[in-house]
Amino acid sequence: MANIVALDQGTTSSRAIRFGADLRVQAVAQREFPQIYPQPGWVEHDPQAIWDTVLDCARQVVGNDTAAIGITNQRETVVIWDRATGRPIYNAIVWQDRRTADTCARLQATGHGPEVSFKTGLLLDPYFSATKISWILDHVPGARALAEAGALAFGTIDTFLIWRLTGGRVHATDATNAARTMLYDIGRGQWDADLCALFGVPMALLPDVRDCAADFGATDPAHFGRAIPIAGVAGDQQAATMGQACFAPGMMKSTYGTGCFALMNTGARRVASGHRLLTTIAYRLEGQVSYALEGSIFIAGAVVQWLRDGLGLIETASQTQTLAEAADPAQGVVIVPAFTGLGAPYWQPETRGAVLGLTRNSGRAEMARAALESVGYQTRDLWQAMRADWAAAGGQGHDTVLRVDGGMAASDWTMQFLADILGAPVDRPAVTETTALGAAWLAGYRMGICPGPAEFAAAWALERRFEPAMPAPERAAKYARWQRAVAATMAF
Repeated sequence: MANIVALDQGTTSSRAIRFGADLRVQAVAQREFPQIYPQPGWVEHDPQAIWDTVLDCARQVVGNDTAAIGITNQRETVVIWDRATGRPIYNAIVWQDRRTADTCARLQATGHGPEVSFKTGLLLDPYFSATKISWILDHVPGARALAEAGALAFGTIDTFLIWRLTGGRVHATDATNAARTMLYDIGRGQWDADLCALFGVPMALLPDVRDCAADFGATDPAHFGRAIPIAGVAGDQQAATMGQACFAPGMMKSTYGTGCFALMNTGARRVASGHRLLTTIAYRLEGQVSYALEGSIFIAGAVVQWLRDGLGLIETASQTQTLAEAADPAQGVVIVPAFTGLGAPYWQPETRGAVLGLTRNSGRAEMARAALESVGYQTRDLWQAMRADWAAAGGQGHDTVLRVDGGMAASDWTMQFLADILGAPVDRPAVTETTALGAAWLAGYRMGICPGPAEFAAAWALERRFEPAMPAPERAAKYARWQRAVAATMAF
């Protein structure tokens, strides 16, 4: 019986998940890889470590009946490599990296922000790929001349993996990843020469842009003993949107991984945000684009990692739920986890994290509770902004339910707090591996193994709904405290 393998290349680990034709999980392999922090605010990965972990995980789950591979990836992260050797010329610069904040500020000050937003739907921010590409070209000796001569290739992680998997035969990306580079006109559906000139990115570097369900070549037989089609690609948040079956305009999902990313499908309508949210591509199928509003929180699950690895307050992430339950709620400790700046709707790249409201009785339980609560508060920031933008654009039928997925969605305490602080139901699906599921569905859909969007959506199954139980006055007071904490952090 045919199966599909999804390669889910994330910020802190690489995974491969084998799905049956019924899209049920059959096997999982996962490996973490090191994070590199050369300076405060800088975040890098070793591209070879990414490749090694992806290939190792894939070999553990690919079988004789694997009919196709789908890829989903951390977005905006930049790799540039030599076309002849396939060797990267510098470490991957990660989406969290803030080293180009000054460049973005200069471009904003000289009036380029409106043009960038109009064409790309994005804000001038170091989060996106364009300024990272230019930084590498300017800081690796000889790189810019090689790029202009066509000797180098740029890719987000999906493109790098496709290149390696196909033995260098395919240099391509999909529309969702292209839309995150700040070089792609999401209205015209093509790379923009003026934006490339603005950011100093030679167009010879850029990959071909394809639908999310498309022919991305086949794997080199040396990897798995035979050639396997690569038939689906999407950035992680868009893959999760599809995995959550959010195909109808107004549907919303929020994924909790290293960061947190909320997307609302706006269909064929490209909605401009009045709250500094992003307008982006949700997916492109059969040449038809569906757009989305997106809010990005840079630190979600990473705040739990910080409790574990940075402070040594916990040994495992699962301990946070027990500690949060035991915490004194009267303490009112607030963590603003702006370790790499604040994302939407603030977009303050220079802001750094803070812990407020400490007393002599504050301990690790209160810190754990504050860490989990910070994810709920940040989600409410996005939730409110998204609903307001959708209403202002005349959008009809927006969902009053938030679909959730990702690692932190497994925490009942966190999801209940999320429902409480939103004042709205939170739905957790039966299959929480929605990012990988979306990539698998794309590949299966392309190969004729999986059903179309409508049938796939009809099969979406709920595992648990979290209903809000917090009294409205308490909800208002807690959120107001969060807003004061954010204001104080930004002021500092």
